Amino acid sequence: MSFIANARMYAVSPEAEAAWRELLGHIAADAGVELAYEAYPAPQPLEDLWRRPDLGCVFMCGYPVALRIAEVTPLASPIPAADWAGGEPVYRSDLIVRADSAFGTLEDTFGGRAGWTVTHSHSGFNAFRHHLLRYRTAVRPVLYGEMIGELVTARRVLDAVGDGTIDVGPLDAYWHMLIAKYRPELTAGVRVVESTDLAPAPAFVASPALPAGAVDRLRAAFAGAAAQDWFAPLGEALCLEGFARVTRGDFNATLRWHAAAKAAAYPFPA
Repeated sequence: MSFIANARMYAVSPEAEAAWRELLGHIAADAGVELAYEAYPAPQPLEDLWRRPDLGCVFMCGYPVALRIAEVTPLASPIPAADWAGGEPVYRSDLIVRADSAFGTLEDTFGGRAGWTVTHSHSGFNAFRHHLLRYRTAVRPVLYGEMIGELVTARRVLDAVGDGTIDVGPLDAYWHMLIAKYRPELTAGVRVVESTDLAPAPAFVASPALPAGAVDRLRAAFAGAAAQDWFAPLGEALCLEGFARVTRGDFNATLRWHAAAKAAAYPFPA
C-alpha cells in the first residue's frame, strides 16, 4: 500500500502549502518512508480524509483524535514560534471581533451573535465552549442572542466576523498567525478580545496500516527536524520552532473540557 501526506489544516495559502509540502518531503526522506503529497482542499470533509486507510502523515485536530472519530496513530505536533506557546506543542483559540467594533472585552459581545465551526473541532468549538463556561451563571445560562453553527472552517469564521454575520468567533491561533503572514489583508479588519487556555496542538497522524517501523522513524524525523540544515527557512515560512512526538494520551485534556461542558448541561456554545 502507498501512503499520503497532507497539511490541509494549516495550508492557509498556496505559499504555505508549498512550504508544508517541502517540509514533509524532507521528513519522509529523513525517515526513509515513501509518502506522496496529496492536496485535499476545502470544502472536502476532513473526517473523510482522516478515515482513509492510506494516511501516512496528515494533520488532525487532537479533539477528534481523543474522541476516536477515526482510528489513527499520532506522530508529532508542531511547536508554534509564538511567545504564548512557550516552546511547547500547544495552541489556543483567539476570539476575534471586527477591528472597528465597539467591543472592548468578550463580555461586551454577550447578547449578540457568535459562531462556531464543527462539533469535532477543538479550536472552533470545544475550546470556545469551555471558555464560555466561566461566564455562565444560573441567572445567565445563555450568553448570546444568536449562535451560528457549522461554519466548518477557520476561514469562514474570519469572513463571518469581517462581514458582520457574527460579532465574535473562535480562530485557531496558529492558523491566525499563518493567515496573517500570508494574507494580512484578511486579518487587518479583525482583532482579538480574548484567547482561550492552551491545549495540545493538532498532530500529524498515520493510519494503523502504516508499519510500526515507519511510525517510529517518522516520529524521530519530526523530533529532530529543527536541527537539520533544511529546517530554518521552512520553520520561518511556517512560524515553527520544531515538532514534538505525541501519543493519543497527550490529547486527553480536550476530553476533560468536553466532560466539563457536558456536566454543566452546556452541549453547545450558546
